[in-house]
Amino acid sequence: MTHKRIMDIELLRAIAVLGVLFHHLQGSLFPGSQPLLEHLALRGQLWWGVDLFFAISGFVIARSLIPALRGCRSRQEYWEQTRNFWIRRAFRLLPSGWLWLLLILLCSLYLNQSGVFGTLHANLMATLAGFLQIANFRFADSFFTYEYGASFVYWSLSLEEQFYLLLPLLALIFRRHLVWALLALVAAQLLTFRDPLLMVIRTDALALGVLLALWSARPGYGRWEPMFLRRAWLGPLVLLGIGAALSVLATDQFSLTRYRIGAIAVLCAVLVWIASYNRDYLWPRGRLKTLLTWVGSRSYAMYLTHIPAYLLVRECGFRLEPLGLSPALSHPVLILACAVTLVVVLSELNYRFIELPMRDRGASLIARLNAFRTAVTSSGVTSC
Repeated sequence: MTHKRIMDIELLRAIAVLGVLFHHLQGSLFPGSQPLLEHLALRGQLWWGVDLFFAISGFVIARSLIPALRGCRSRQEYWEQTRNFWIRRAFRLLPSGWLWLLLILLCSLYLNQSGVFGTLHANLMATLAGFLQIANFRFADSFFTYEYGASFVYWSLSLEEQFYLLLPLLALIFRRHLVWALLALVAAQLLTFRDPLLMVIRTDALALGVLLALWSARPGYGRWEPMFLRRAWLGPLVLLGIGAALSVLATDQFSLTRYRIGAIAVLCAVLVWIASYNRDYLWPRGRLKTLLTWVGSRSYAMYLTHIPAYLLVRECGFRLEPLGLSPALSHPVLILACAVTLVVVLSELNYRFIELPMRDRGASLIARLNAFRTAVTSSGVTSC
């Protein structure tokens, strides 16, 4: 099986992060009443981008990790593969995550005349929860109870980190029964009403992504390829249709139904399934897709930077008001343009100078550990 990047998955990453960025406009960038955003929110919401991220993560991670673990011939080799996986994930995610946690905390100290970043105490507790990878539990505890802090999006990152920690252990415990264990996990959640705690440990989309990855290694996966989507107009129509269904399910009219989150997880998994074949089924190649795949490659950085970027734009508007410049900065289109520009710049800087270098350092550390293990093994064989 090939483990190269799947461009159609990058497309879905772009859709996911753009949906989340749009969802957070109301409340983070525009704190007051925005009739257009409120009108759109009544008909469709885009927070389901987080669940799409979960399904993508489950698929991408399991696609490479599970075959590697199942190919191990000894318990020691299994733990070495697990160690390498954890190192890769840590170097890929934690440096950027921790950097923006600290920057948000510093902003709450030094760039917070307007109070947009919240109180220092709330941000300090949020930073600690983010460092400890328990932000999702704090987020559930704070729901409509107390101020969380400006790093509230870290709840989903903590859930994914917990998933990365547990998946190799689940594969070891259940072995060949892993599929049944994951199916049971999904079934238990599909029709369960999600209270705040269950909303922040919703692992059905993650589990469905893992199941899809396991299926992609079997012969039947190829036979189920949706080749009818080869028609250039049909794939985008399916994408838009599923996206519209997800957006309607995410509205408040379904907030008290038991099946809503499970249905969202299933529809997100369907999108990942179509994208997994990497045949341009969801969108034809062209300039728009090239742009979206670029966004997808920076999606992690955009997810980290968009809230501080939104709040910084508001803080700048507050500070410029005494200079008589606030009318120029009060137009929603100009505010949005400033925020989008700042998100793009910060994301690109983070991607180039944090993500890529730290990813390479993680790969280098793994190579050194593997070389050391080989040298020790060879030395032992020679001495015998």
